[in-house]
Amino acid sequence: MLVNQSFTRLIIASFVAASLLLSAPAFAAGLQDETKINNGLLAVGIADEIRNRCDSISARTFTALGFLNGLKREARAKGYSNDEINAYTKSNAEKAKMRKRGQAYLAQNGASTSDAASMCRLGRAEIAKRSQIGVLLRAR
Repeated sequence: MLVNQSFTRLIIASFVAASLLLSAPAFAAGLQDETKINNGLLAVGIADEIRNRCDSISARTFTALGFLNGLKREARAKGYSNDEINAYTKSNAEKAKMRKRGQAYLAQNGASTSDAASMCRLGRAEIAKRSQIGVLLRAR
């Protein structure tokens, strides 16, 4: 049971990290304009919503952590400091923008966070497509 609790904590920690990365303040010049990084963060956020809403889908925790670390490495390689990246992770305004993008993606794909069945359908479709969202998920 202790292993399951530790693993659960790891999953929660990884998605807390993901949600923290889903924002960008205006003063972190340019980071909000990094399309690849922002699309990656969006994929993590959507995968997190799917695994939270669908009991038959779980996270590929280590894959997600590796992906997030890769996004952070990419931001550093582009010249962003840890302070800029950390500031980026704390902007409520940018989190709201990312949530809006996520909701639009869900709606475009016939899913809603208030409808677990639709989230499961989307999750299974993403897994089958092997999309960036899908590789972060596992059907149970």
